[in-house]
Amino acid sequence: MTLTKNNTMNPLLSPFDTAPFSKLKNEHFMPAFTQAIAGARAEIDAITHNTEAASFENTIATLDYSGKQLDRVSSVFFNLNSAETNEEIQKIAQEISPILSEFGNDITLNEDLFKRVKAVYDQKDRLALTTEEQTLLDKKYKGFSRNGANLSEDKKKRLREIDAASSKLKLNFGENILAETNKFQMHLTDEAALDGLPEGEKEAAAQMAKAKELEGWLITLDYPSYIPFMKYAKNRALRKKLATAFGSKAFHNDELDNQENVLKIAKLRHERANLLGYKTHAHFVLEERMAQTPEKVQEFLNELLEKAKPAAEREFKELEDFAKELDGIDRLEKWDGAYYSEKLKQKLFNLDDEKLKPYFKLENVIAGVFQVAEKLYGLQFEEVFDIDKYHEDVKTYRIYDEDRTLVAIFYADFHPRAGKRGGAWMTSFKSQYVENGENVRPHISNVCNFTKPTASKPSLLTFNEVTTLFHEFGHGLHGMLANTVYPGLSGTSVYWDFVELPSQILENWCYEKEALALFATHYETGEVIPMELVEKIKASATFQEGMQTLRQLSFGLLDMSWHGTDPTTITNVKTHEDQVFKDTDLYPPTPETCMSTSFAHIFQGGYSSGYYSYKWAEVLDADAFAYFKEKGIFNKEVATKFKEHVLSKGGTENPMELYKKFRGAAPKIEPLLERAGLL
Repeated sequence: MTLTKNNTMNPLLSPFDTAPFSKLKNEHFMPAFTQAIAGARAEIDAITHNTEAASFENTIATLDYSGKQLDRVSSVFFNLNSAETNEEIQKIAQEISPILSEFGNDITLNEDLFKRVKAVYDQKDRLALTTEEQTLLDKKYKGFSRNGANLSEDKKKRLREIDAASSKLKLNFGENILAETNKFQMHLTDEAALDGLPEGEKEAAAQMAKAKELEGWLITLDYPSYIPFMKYAKNRALRKKLATAFGSKAFHNDELDNQENVLKIAKLRHERANLLGYKTHAHFVLEERMAQTPEKVQEFLNELLEKAKPAAEREFKELEDFAKELDGIDRLEKWDGAYYSEKLKQKLFNLDDEKLKPYFKLENVIAGVFQVAEKLYGLQFEEVFDIDKYHEDVKTYRIYDEDRTLVAIFYADFHPRAGKRGGAWMTSFKSQYVENGENVRPHISNVCNFTKPTASKPSLLTFNEVTTLFHEFGHGLHGMLANTVYPGLSGTSVYWDFVELPSQILENWCYEKEALALFATHYETGEVIPMELVEKIKASATFQEGMQTLRQLSFGLLDMSWHGTDPTTITNVKTHEDQVFKDTDLYPPTPETCMSTSFAHIFQGGYSSGYYSYKWAEVLDADAFAYFKEKGIFNKEVATKFKEHVLSKGGTENPMELYKKFRGAAPKIEPLLERAGLL
């Protein structure tokens, strides 16, 4: 019987299939981690002390299947820390992260275990391994050799110190951003301050104020509140106030400031890379990416910069002239961009999100993305109410194939709240793998932050939110359709610059009338979105694409500046950032804001030295979608190839080989430049 200190059964330590959220209490986590780590340690010891000669089966495969209970406990806990956290969970995260980091080091720095792995690796040419087995062997060997197995004892000790410190700094970084987001609120009591805001947005702001027992209206830094205000509010001073608050998150020289965290994380990563024999953190990371080297990434970003900058400068000039003509604005500032872009877009295309939103009721868009997946991959989705969930907003589904075989369990969590970090992401609560003849199916989750329903309106999405939902669901399909033997190669366990292909390609269906007809119906009348609106969506798809590309490239270049060079001489985060942005900034500088201090992708998430991969994967997705367009966007043959060679294969082969098997050739950059209107 599994007991915690208060003598109750610990649901995380009893066998479970779907996560037992309703039974979980915060006091369950540390005992569950402690026992799961002990169990994983015993499994590692059994491999290490096996008296039989090391083989693929008794060493490499057994190692990959080990620690399953720890993986489950970790996935439940850290997903809650992202989507439904509180102070107590954050404290546990601070306590357990260095312990998990230390345990990871105990494995990769275990000499006897490495000897067994190396013994198998050294005879790989004589073993009759499948492609997947060869990939796993290579990955396991590199997991040791690239993470300190060959270091001297004193260097191993320093590696452990760096990893423990880094894990805590990353948590601090994320906690500070969440605290800053929750702390700021713009309370408005004069309705004139909301001039320009659509009625639905006003209602949402009033509802938010009411929830906090305030009169009037409340605007926050959560995207569904922040973005409409920046896009529609006429009051320039309030836009400036909001944009400054958003852009200066964790940049106030107070207890929530992230400048020190940024410098420490970057320097520790650099030291770690040097310790392991790499020039920079980016050299270390990119060795295991399609791009391979920082030089190749820099070349890729600069090539796109060369193509995008002239277009971006033309678009910015057009926007400046438009703002001057419309409102006599002499100097266009960052807090003016979204507002005048929206006005210009309306003028050029007679299209604005308020016209589109009635056609994108959240429930209909969810049903639509399901239908697209059904037409492409034969999947069937059933909402179910017998799966435990961590918040009442979460919806749960069972997904079947055409033979009614369970493919996956899916959790969908779509609205912002205080305990949930901003942004949108896909994650999993359970991996897919095959063991003892059983194909264990995955439990996948999509988390987003879309506008909540109000008293008078359902949740109506902007077109940008529609593409976000499709994007995250594309990641979801990569997880759901996983079909590999080993958990370590399953689903999204692929090179980081390949992981965005399944997500970004699915966004393309949002622009196709054949797909829109499935779900874009008016929430009141049921009318299918008029063709003229569809044509306008397509026509406006490349609106300000040069500026958008420049913005993405600036983030990629900032990432590489922190990780692709020696950061030890950087003393001022803002000065460093300004230097990097000078080639991509179109707007006047804003001394009070700083991107790096809230750049969670690279300092908290997994995108360090990898932010370029969004643009890299755009080359892949534009090329891949060109194939669908050529054959038909619901062509079964192309969809089956994409499923078999990309979605189901995980990291079992080199991604370029997988891509070529799907497409018949390496990707070309021309379809991206053409789609973006940059040719």
